[in-house]
Order: sequence, then structure tokens, then C-alpha cells
Amino acid sequence: MAAKEAMIRVIICDDHPIIREGVRMVIRRSKDICLDAEAASAEELREKLLTGRFDVIILDVTLPGGTNGLDMVKELREQYPRTAVLILSMHPEEELAVRAFRAGAAGYLVKGSVASDLLAAIRKVAGGGRHVSPALAEMLALELAGLRDRQPHEGLSDREYRVLCALAGGKGLTATARELCLSTSTVATYRARILSKLDLKSTADLIRYAVSHHLVD
Repeated sequence: MAAKEAMIRVIICDDHPIIREGVRMVIRRSKDICLDAEAASAEELREKLLTGRFDVIILDVTLPGGTNGLDMVKELREQYPRTAVLILSMHPEEELAVRAFRAGAAGYLVKGSVASDLLAAIRKVAGGGRHVSPALAEMLALELAGLRDRQPHEGLSDREYRVLCALAGGKGLTATARELCLSTSTVATYRARILSKLDLKSTADLIRYAVSHHLVD
């Protein structure tokens, strides 16, 4: 019984069955980690979290149903402050990792990482630490030292960044407003701010920018 209590209890939220299966197979190799539950959406994750105690939540940044992963991180940190959130994302670290940490994530891992990295990250965040890859650590160090030029979109607020990604993903003003629970006029204002900050002139330019910087699929 004591051995079971010492296990690191994990729940994963990802809408791709293949990703969940891969994580399940990796965790099976460990003796100190168990995958107790799986969810395919934010709503299902909320329901599963009510059924038990978990040490680590593995969360995809891109969730179905219009739920933003960064907002979900903030929600989880407020409701489950003792549970670490480990982001497992297809997006490169330089695009979302810093925003994820600001939202309250304890770690950020790119899909496609080796199995040992995933297990190490789970153990690190479960123990109260922060998982930062060597590449991200170097990037942050260079930025602090003033030796790295920030990309224009890194200066956007989280809300502006979400509007950027929604518009670049093919959603119009109305659909973006509905997804973010904003008025269409507010989204239009955000769009104007984004174009100004990125020195762009149209939504087509915005889409090209987002694609070239790997901000959208």
C-alpha cells in the first residue's frame, strides 16, 4: 500500500488518441509513475479531476471546443495549486513556452521528445521543480543577457496572441469573437493593434507571418 501511495499519479488531457497511447506506453516503463486517467477535452479533464487526486496534469496547449490551453493552465493553477501542470505541445518552445510558464505551467515539453525526457519532466515537476530543456534555458539566458533578438509577436499580450492565432487559423472576426467570448468590435480592435505591432497591413499578411513563424498548423 505504501508503494502505491509513493507513486506519482498522472492525468493526461490531449484530444489525439495516438498521443495518449504513446504517453501511456512510456509511463508503463516506469515503476514510480502511473497514468490514472485520460481526457480528450477540457470539459472531460474538469470532470476527471473531481474523481481523485493527481500529482501531475499533462496538458496539450491546443484543445478542442475553442478552449485555450494557456487559459486552462491558469484555471488549473487556481483550482488545483498543489498539482503541477506539464505542457506537452507540438509547438516549438520558443513560440509558447515562456507564455506557458507565465500562466503557471511547471514544465514544457515538445511532442516528439524522447521517452526519458518525458519521465524526467514528470518526476521534476511532481517534486515541485520546473522542467526547462537545455535549449530553452539557453534561449532565456541569451534573452536576459540582451544577446537574443525577440520576435515581434513575443511582444503581444496573451489576448492579442490568441486573436492572432485564431485569425491566422482561418477564423473570421465573428468566429474569433465567439471563441474568445468577445464582441466583434473588440476583436477588430485587437486585430488593428496586432497589425500595428507586427508592422503588417492585412489579414493575409498576418496569416503569412503566423505560418512562417510556425504559430499555426
